[in-house]
Amino acid sequence: MFRQMRRTKQQLSKQETEAILMRGSTGVLAVNGDGGYPYTVPLNYVYKDGRIYFHCAKAGHKFDALLRDDKVSFCVVDRDRVVPDEFATYYKSAVAFGRARLLEGDAAVRAVYDLGLKYNPDPAKVQAEVAKDAAHAACFEIEIDHLTGKQAKGLLAKDSRNN
Repeated sequence: MFRQMRRTKQQLSKQETEAILMRGSTGVLAVNGDGGYPYTVPLNYVYKDGRIYFHCAKAGHKFDALLRDDKVSFCVVDRDRVVPDEFATYYKSAVAFGRARLLEGDAAVRAVYDLGLKYNPDPAKVQAEVAKDAAHAACFEIEIDHLTGKQAKGLLAKDSRNN
């Protein structure tokens, strides 16, 4: 169902790809938006136990699109350095395809707490924020069906020279 990467030499291992998801701070979520147009939006997220979690308002374009169609794509760029002399960008990225589902109850609270801890390491502050705002936010979990990672050709050549 999912295409294989065309430039297999640039493909990252599953471990390297998951590391990108672990350390990334912003990802771009793609959904099937209004009128069949793709809709992408950057968001904060947490990757835990092989799943991606994020929160959003309980109304709006993203929320409505997710309830209408659970199929999503999610991309994180780990590295992005323009190399003018090579007319290139040295990048590493991860792309996940999966299905998003709205979490409820304790699962939603736990996911929002984990998300908070990623961006603020103080558990007491995170707990206070979750207690204050959890009722106003929707929390989604993306179960990943297909995950790939890729690096720029220039990084591949650079890595082989260093070996």
